[in-house]
Amino acid sequence: MSDGRDAQTPTPGRDAGRQQPTADDLSGPTEKCGVVGVALADRAAARPLYYSLYALQHRGQESAGIVTHDGFQQHSHVETGLVGDVFGESDLDSLTGTTGIGHVRYPTSGGLDSCCAQPFSVSFKSGSLGLAHNGNLVNADEIRDELEGLGHAFTSDGDTEVIAHDLARNLLEEDLVRAVKHTMGRIHGSYSLTIMHDETVLAVRDPQGNRPLCIGKLDDGYVVASESAAIDTLDGDLVRDVRPGELVVLESDGSGFDSYQLVEQEHTAHCFFEHVYFARPDSVIDDTLVYEARRDLGRKLWEESGVESDVVMPVPDSGRAFATGYAEAANETTADGEPRENDDSVEFAEGLMKNRYVGRTFIMPTQDERERAVRLKLNPIKSTIEGRSVTIIDDSIVRGTTSRQLVQLVRDAGAEEVHVRIGAPPIIAPCYMGIDMATREELIASDKTTEEIRDDIGADSLSYLSIDAIAAALGESRADLCLGCVTSEYPYDIDGEPTDRSVERPSISDDTLPADD
Repeated sequence: MSDGRDAQTPTPGRDAGRQQPTADDLSGPTEKCGVVGVALADRAAARPLYYSLYALQHRGQESAGIVTHDGFQQHSHVETGLVGDVFGESDLDSLTGTTGIGHVRYPTSGGLDSCCAQPFSVSFKSGSLGLAHNGNLVNADEIRDELEGLGHAFTSDGDTEVIAHDLARNLLEEDLVRAVKHTMGRIHGSYSLTIMHDETVLAVRDPQGNRPLCIGKLDDGYVVASESAAIDTLDGDLVRDVRPGELVVLESDGSGFDSYQLVEQEHTAHCFFEHVYFARPDSVIDDTLVYEARRDLGRKLWEESGVESDVVMPVPDSGRAFATGYAEAANETTADGEPRENDDSVEFAEGLMKNRYVGRTFIMPTQDERERAVRLKLNPIKSTIEGRSVTIIDDSIVRGTTSRQLVQLVRDAGAEEVHVRIGAPPIIAPCYMGIDMATREELIASDKTTEEIRDDIGADSLSYLSIDAIAAALGESRADLCLGCVTSEYPYDIDGEPTDRSVERPSISDDTLPADD
């Protein structure tokens, strides 16, 4: 599927045509959210946050927001829309202060409106609080019901406000570190958070590290962000990932940070889809460069299910790194594992050209229009395809509609054979951890075999990458990955779903502070 990650010139203003935020270009899973926080010595935080949000725009296109603090009061600007549309020069000038947090959002919990846009801000007796959240809680409704019973009034139906209210309540009675630890002991699910308590910026990653979060050093301060690409944008250096269960507190003057390991877990639950699809290829997540991981996945795809063909071509843009690794491996060995002769090379070519100025297929009201939009979006290069056997490399198949159309598109361009190879296992179950993925009824692999899917999309052959290959390419054990969407077993206690480990959600009625380490 195409991932729609085209760069735009980050110039504040409202003169550009406003794009309607929608789902992914070719009806695949949609990005979750992106968070960032900065603390600088003597420079306004607003523009570094703004540039960071541009670097994270691929993670959410529904809303964007920045909250800063000038040492006396909190300033906020949050709206629906893309980063370049939300912030003008005057907006950035009004966001004074050297510390701040930011957020880009694609809604996975809560409505499609401004009341759920982030960062979420609240003022209370102990000061001001801002919170930006990437992920999804399993027990947000339970905590909301309890807090409403205690008199808390909610303005949105999102789980971010639940975290903010719970933390604010704890801050009335506890110091910052204990308050965060108390809230972490109550919330259950995936979360990477950037938080502002007055002028102090915090970063928190859930105990299983499901969502990415990293720390970077700038010339005049520190930054925390969902992906290292945001740190690169600010000419910073990646320090390390925020550890699962860790609280990082940035010094307000940008001089350093403190670390508190608040929760320890035996295993992590890193989302493998970050490396397969969501993250930018130039980001480093959990010590692995995403681009190299995708190339390695492509090589393993050849090793497991390589098929001889005249040309290997990616579905732009997200299939490109997989296809380069696949083609590279194909030119080293044959599909039978024998050394490849020099005169028997496999061509890697761009056989599908992407029109980057076509609206996204998700918003087309009828199936006929969606199918037409795919043909507008991707145009085949006949000289690459005609009279040849072709292998198409993509990152995933969700509903199957797009794959079916792509195969037909390539056949119409004159391909003699069309083989499809997918750089991920079959998606058989929904994601509850912050990815807007289809229901089981919509997922083509939930009730079909690979051969049935091959027949459905009209390919000559179809193969997926194995789960073991994913783990090997990422240098992780299966026990340390979240594989719920490809196994139907989850690393969190979700109503009605089996787990892949011993895990139990917190009892909200037991409101005691977790014991100190």
